Amino acid sequence: MPEAADRQPTYSLLGRVEGAEKLFLEGRRSRGADLESAVKIFLEFLHGFESFDFDQPCVTVFGSARFSEGHEYYELSRAMGAALAEAGYAVLTGGGPGLMQAANQGARETGGLSLGCNIRLPSEQQPNPYLDRFIEFEHFFVRKVMLVKYSSAFVVMPGGFGTMDEAFEVATLIQTGKLDRFPIVGMGGDFWTDLRKFARQTMLTKGVISEEDLTFVHPVNGVAEAMRFIQEPQH
Repeated sequence: MPEAADRQPTYSLLGRVEGAEKLFLEGRRSRGADLESAVKIFLEFLHGFESFDFDQPCVTVFGSARFSEGHEYYELSRAMGAALAEAGYAVLTGGGPGLMQAANQGARETGGLSLGCNIRLPSEQQPNPYLDRFIEFEHFFVRKVMLVKYSSAFVVMPGGFGTMDEAFEVATLIQTGKLDRFPIVGMGGDFWTDLRKFARQTMLTKGVISEEDLTFVHPVNGVAEAMRFIQEPQH
């Protein structure tokens, strides 16, 4: 389990406000209120930068919070976390339960560095018990920056809106030249079949993406193939 100090992060100056992101996004407010939010956001970034200090390369694993231990996706994510740790990578996840926990568990069991960027939610998202170090965020967009900033590859496990959002965020950053062409692997087999079909038969056909864009997320059949793709030079 993380140390107590790690489990209770604090922010200086303005402190923490429950529901800060909802307040920030609720619409027009006074200039003073928006400036206060801007300072809180900056402090949240600063806390993240100060908390993550490690030397080895890092891989972020995205995935649903809703699959329990014993499910095939859970065991696949756990095996992926273990393989990454064995290869010398730190494993970074959203820090919550489900497939995030599975990847952290695999990394921890293999002796690797297990990291999490948790988000404060009314339900479903609590830090999992396999984290060596974690940061708890109030703002989703700050958390997403941290999940991308430290990683040189990304693994997309099956998931819902949050996982889709994170995967498309990384793909968009690569598409627009804001991020180097880091490996992105999609795991889970048939889970992604209809989405890939939609991308090729609708998005590509209608001209909203290019043929090259389809290659950003590389589908793999298992952990060994995923590791080969992550470790091979990208062009």
